[in-house]
Amino acid sequence: MNKSGSFYRYLNRIGWLFVLPAMLLFCGLMLYPILSSLFLVTRKWKGFNNTFVGLGNFVRMAHDGIFWQALGHNFLFMLIQIPLMIFLALILAVILNQGIKRYRGAFRVIYFLPCVTSLVAYSVLFRILLQSNGLLNNIFLNFGLIAKPIGWLSDPFWAKVTIIIALTWRWTGYNMVFFLVGLQNIDTDIFEAAEVDGASQRRKFFAITLPLLIPVILFSAVTSTSGTMQLFDEPNILTYEGGPGNATMTAALYIYRQAFVLNSDFGYAGALSYVIVVIAGVLAFIQIRLLGRRD
Repeated sequence: MNKSGSFYRYLNRIGWLFVLPAMLLFCGLMLYPILSSLFLVTRKWKGFNNTFVGLGNFVRMAHDGIFWQALGHNFLFMLIQIPLMIFLALILAVILNQGIKRYRGAFRVIYFLPCVTSLVAYSVLFRILLQSNGLLNNIFLNFGLIAKPIGWLSDPFWAKVTIIIALTWRWTGYNMVFFLVGLQNIDTDIFEAAEVDGASQRRKFFAITLPLLIPVILFSAVTSTSGTMQLFDEPNILTYEGGPGNATMTAALYIYRQAFVLNSDFGYAGALSYVIVVIAGVLAFIQIRLLGRRD
């Protein structure tokens, strides 16, 4: 049948009717907010009143010391927590794939459980454990590991350590699942051939396993970087809105406070959000160029 015939045009119109609801939802929930945000960032808002400032919000951002401090915290968490988490996830995946034969499913659930645990529940648990007279400090004191209680939530340095510990605890099992799937998809014939050639376990890991897991490592690194640049929950709940003294303030938490807590300046918050999106995109591009395979 000729594709220019009426029947083909009829099917084409029917196809567009099926696609139309998804297109309307996309335009209403994705395209319109993006376009309206471009208008938003050019204005300074105070309640429902706004004035046109052009690029003034970006100029203000350049001189906003608290924002750059918060962004520095994002990079600090990213540079320490993400490599640590990926390393632990890889080690756990290798152990589950090779070292543990019985109850493997139970261990998977145990390691994966933190990422689906209620944020409020696990934050309250961490607060109880990490108080000055909490369980962790009491254990350390009883074993003589410390002379006085550690201020996990009150000292700027230890508050950052607390955020890193919480993020690692929450997301290591999540990434471990991806590594475990990657390990199970590696053809065992490759390892058998390596054994015939006399390769040791260490040699097989670094020459075979690790290179074949590069796509999984790339996926974990990119998604974790994006998540860390949007880090909001733990500083907001666990360390009391980025405390102590903005020591754990992150960019997303600062944007939220600018938009809904302090000034209701949606234009400035929108400008900061665009900067975070650009930074996350640049970091993802760099990671893909460094780890991704080139055709």
